[in-house]
Amino acid sequence: MIDPRPRVLGAVVDDQTRCIHYGTPLDIIAIRFACCREFYPCHLCHAETAGHPAEQWPIADREEHALLCGVCGHLLTIAEYLEADRCPACRSAFNPGCKLHTHLYFRVDAIKP
Repeated sequence: MIDPRPRVLGAVVDDQTRCIHYGTPLDIIAIRFACCREFYPCHLCHAETAGHPAEQWPIADREEHALLCGVCGHLLTIAEYLEADRCPACRSAFNPGCKLHTHLYFRVDAIKP
């Protein structure tokens, strides 16, 4: 059977998208990066293997499906993820510490002229 989930690149260590950098039971999210549209478990995996600098998703792209729940495979929009503390499909909890890295993945301030 072919796995319908998107591939997750980087130093992935299990089938729930944990990596060598973040491996707690709550580290179950992979992020589709705006620059390459590829999923990675974290910013460090992207930095080590992508071959290009990361770009943050613009605020205007909050409806883009850019987060993958490693437990059930549900794709979340950026807006859903930023408001959630768990997967809306399977109810698995997300690592609250990930909020500290929001600025690495998503623009959080309006662009000033």
